[in-house]
Amino acid sequence: MNHHMKNMTLRNMARACGGVLHMPRGAGEKAEEEASCVVINSRKIEAGGVFIATKGEKVDGHQFIAQVAEKGALGVVCERPADYPVPYILVKDSFQALKDIAEFYREQLSVKVVGITGSVGKTSTKEFIASVLSEKYQVLKTSGNFNNEVGLPLTVLSIRPEHEIAVLEMGISNFGEMHRLSKIAKPDICVITNIGQSHLENLGSREGIFKAKSEIFDFMNPDGHVFVNGDDDILRHIKKKGSHDPIHFGLESDNEIFASDVVSRGLLGTRAVIHANLEAFRVEIPLPGAHMVLNALAAAGVGMELGLTSGEVKAGITHVERVNGRSNVISLSGCTLIDDCYNANPGSMRAAIDLLCQAPGRKVAILGDMFELGENEEELHAGVGAYAVEKGTDVIICTGALSGHMYERAVHEKELSTDTSVKEICYFATRDELQEHLPALLKEGDTVLVKASHGMEFEKIVEFLKERDKWRLR
Repeated sequence: MNHHMKNMTLRNMARACGGVLHMPRGAGEKAEEEASCVVINSRKIEAGGVFIATKGEKVDGHQFIAQVAEKGALGVVCERPADYPVPYILVKDSFQALKDIAEFYREQLSVKVVGITGSVGKTSTKEFIASVLSEKYQVLKTSGNFNNEVGLPLTVLSIRPEHEIAVLEMGISNFGEMHRLSKIAKPDICVITNIGQSHLENLGSREGIFKAKSEIFDFMNPDGHVFVNGDDDILRHIKKKGSHDPIHFGLESDNEIFASDVVSRGLLGTRAVIHANLEAFRVEIPLPGAHMVLNALAAAGVGMELGLTSGEVKAGITHVERVNGRSNVISLSGCTLIDDCYNANPGSMRAAIDLLCQAPGRKVAILGDMFELGENEEELHAGVGAYAVEKGTDVIICTGALSGHMYERAVHEKELSTDTSVKEICYFATRDELQEHLPALLKEGDTVLVKASHGMEFEKIVEFLKERDKWRLR
């Protein structure tokens, strides 16, 4: 079923982006038809959709115009005139047209927009806020980190009539960018996570970063609310925006929204009591790290501002998902297990090692072969070995033929490093050999990551450790 995008006719889009509409003979009535979607990736076109042809570094979208016409596109936006088989809007700059069209579409919508910026933690804060608001509303959120001057307008253009709230991540690296993003998003609620040292090369100083991020307020709803991290020395002093004072969240109790009784449960996350709107309620934050408590506080503030009960906020915080897919954390009596034995590639290996390294106590990585990596497989295995050493994994156990390269590079990196916390690196040719020697390598209280491609059958190692745990209890 094709949802039509409100008022998004070719004629209105041409007006919005200052382009000239060209209609093939006999297609006149098409000018007043509402589009079903607006995309810049020709593979995502639907019948009745509009394709914006952009010139990328590798690919020029203009070469796909005939193809999208065949798929039943309503029209295209492009920079070159030609005898196209489909209505087209001729513009000087397709990327600028994308922004202008998204801005026009935003103005047709009654959806509430939450805009999130800050130096770090934007993506995880977005996940928390979207998870909380989903307890009460139909929510659209930025997918991945589609947060720049291409990603943000595309996200706005994916809002549909059923969405009640859009949670948009807004990322920048230069002055003026946030001004343009704010003009498109027109946020009703702004959230700023912190002002760190990132982007110093373009923005000069933390004050410069703050000034650039503050452009988020340029087009915000004057009756909207601003939530800032009050533990951040720069954000704490932010002045009134529009008709409301800023609302501060943080771990310190002088914030309007703060946490007390914070207890880390290692990789299982954190327990805390959230104080907001004259209420105090206990929450289980399922992701590890103190910064996740800040994200939960921001989400509580935004949620309660938008009419959620503390019970709904609490449920939404519990339901938040890991950004890098859920690693299964199992709490055994003798150790904590990260069971991630169903797939592996160099990126997910690094993400799992990052998670392991957030654990308290001794960190043990049991890593096996990654299959189907192609001719570069030896170097890719070696890179994971180097990464495990660089992150300070206490014990690195490599298993399998390809993982020999992981082992050799890890040993090499450890020898080069003067201050590494790596205590032991070992190698086993097979899973059976690993299993035989494993009990002697583990200690009480370890956190153990088990990760390899599915073909290594590392789930047998996970079962072995669970069984061993039961025996130990007797």
